[in-house]
Amino acid sequence: GDAMGMNMVSKGVQNVMDFLNKEFPDMDVIGISGNYCSDKKPAAVNWIEGRGKSVVCEAIIKEDVVKKVLKTDVASLVELNMLKNLTGSAMAGALGGFNAHASNIVSAVYIATGQDPAQNVESSHCITMMEAVNDGKDLHISVTMPSIEIGTVGGGTQLASQSACLNLLGVKGASKDAPGSNSRQLATIVAGAVLAGELSLMSALAAGQLVKSHMKYNRSSKDVSKVASQ
Repeated sequence: GDAMGMNMVSKGVQNVMDFLNKEFPDMDVIGISGNYCSDKKPAAVNWIEGRGKSVVCEAIIKEDVVKKVLKTDVASLVELNMLKNLTGSAMAGALGGFNAHASNIVSAVYIATGQDPAQNVESSHCITMMEAVNDGKDLHISVTMPSIEIGTVGGGTQLASQSACLNLLGVKGASKDAPGSNSRQLATIVAGAVLAGELSLMSALAAGQLVKSHMKYNRSSKDVSKVASQ
């Protein structure tokens, strides 16, 4: 249904193991998990086969928006994405990390909606693609995220603030009409937010604004030692 499902699977496996133990008393049970899952760890099996929800999100950004809002141009974004997110990540031997900063957005949404923050590891697997379309004038951007582990019932989703966030998004609890639809919708929200974040950071990089904006918004101009002494 709308649960992430890990605990449900664990309970099912435990029941199977208990049954087998009765049938085969000499069976040696080492552990319920063999790590092939693979949970909370980067693993090629999740990147290739998917785990949880697999989502592709795409958009076409018009040329005037790229210039006026993002302060850059389509050709620069396409080139940067190729050299940074694709070539750079390949040179680094990345596993599912062919993106600018998907984990920033995934972590934020997970904490806000009561997900397991540690599952950010595989849930942030993402490949960001950009290409020029409509005779090279507009930008087509997509993010492919094969292993978004997410649920709208159970765990931290029951906490007051997290429950309120889920309600705000219209996906709180289990869907009675179409079981699983709430969690699928939340996964698409995550991917959509990641796409927006990729577009924002890549534009800042292409326009040479990254360090400038960090200095403006992430650094205080006040002398902290004087403020503390007061």
